[in-house]
Amino acid sequence: MSKLTTHPASEPARTELSDFAELTQARIALGRAGSSTPTAHEQRFQLDHARARAAVWSEVDEDALLAHLDPLGLPIITVESEAVDRADYVRRPDKGRLLAPASRQALADRSGRFDVVIIIADGLSATAINLNAAALVADLVRRLEAAGLLLAPIVVARRARVALGDAIGETLGARVTITLIGERPGLSAADSLGAYLTYAPISGTPDSSRNCVSNIREHGMPLPRAAEAIAALVERIFNARLSGVKLVESRLSSEEPTKIASVPMASPGDEGTDT
Repeated sequence: MSKLTTHPASEPARTELSDFAELTQARIALGRAGSSTPTAHEQRFQLDHARARAAVWSEVDEDALLAHLDPLGLPIITVESEAVDRADYVRRPDKGRLLAPASRQALADRSGRFDVVIIIADGLSATAINLNAAALVADLVRRLEAAGLLLAPIVVARRARVALGDAIGETLGARVTITLIGERPGLSAADSLGAYLTYAPISGTPDSSRNCVSNIREHGMPLPRAAEAIAALVERIFNARLSGVKLVESRLSSEEPTKIASVPMASPGDEGTDT
């Protein structure tokens, strides 16, 4: 009768890959137990998978959000997409891009001539909104008002995709939309917030006309740095009267050829990260 051979978990050898593991939450240099990953890492994977699934079906704590936004002194409008509930929203992305008729009318009643509207959208991770949105909006409002921009009422959008911001901005009469939305959860982050900026929003605006600042969260881009980046991007958008790929191209064309490679850019949004 042969004995059962055990394979104790082994730590990965110290390599350049191990150095990268200290800089990222991605699953690299995990070591192994026999032909499998160590139990602790397997359990962590299962936990992160559960968190990602929970984030998709989570709901924004609107009472807490509104309580934090109220001291900013801006009116707040709550709107909905045509998705009737969370299940409809997840299964029908197209409905999340369409503004419900009653919400369109509510926005039309408050329309004017605004420079910027900040939209808080649940997207595919209300967890990201609950953890990050209020503090980020407060910082943004301070920066944008200091720049002399006229802000529209803050809009809280339920069951929203990125493109819902186009109809919101168009109906309110805002020149630029900043849509803060919960990004699609991954297995290393279920709390990531994305900011999508669009100049002259109208329904049907292509994703190539947006700019995006993504991975806004505690272990990604910190909130103060994100607010600074978004405010700087708003300034560039107003100066160029462009957003998206055209804004990036206009900046590159103004740089000396030897400097182009080092130009930091906010990447255009795409449907692959649409939430």
